[in-house]
Amino acid sequence: MKTLKILFLALSLLGFLDASYLAIKYYQGEAPTCAFFKGCDVVTTSEYATIFGISIALLGAIYYLSLLILSIIYLDTKNPRLIKIGTVIAGGGFLFSLWLIYLQIFVLNALCIYCVASALSSTSLFIIGMILWKKSSY
Repeated sequence: MKTLKILFLALSLLGFLDASYLAIKYYQGEAPTCAFFKGCDVVTTSEYATIFGISIALLGAIYYLSLLILSIIYLDTKNPRLIKIGTVIAGGGFLFSLWLIYLQIFVLNALCIYCVASALSSTSLFIIGMILWKKSSY
């Protein structure tokens, strides 16, 4: 179980770094370098890249930072309520990631490797959170 907790922390950190990179590039007015897919520029400059003028990547960085902070506090305090809070937050991120992947595939017809990585991180965080939640209920 300790491995899952550390993995949750590590994925939160990786997600934060990924989303922060995208946010920085967005606010610099540059498209991120896209190695595997040819679509990062399409995705990150689309009308779907912001909500009320705020970069989705910045919101993602805040999302991952909140999970990272919760993970650190949990590892320090061992308060099981933090697992539940983190899982609920991760569940919201998972659902939002599904929406964003849908937009990329079916609306924009382009994929951004950083966005796909973020969706995988969100999905993994949600699954790990559910496992930890279940194990903390014993």
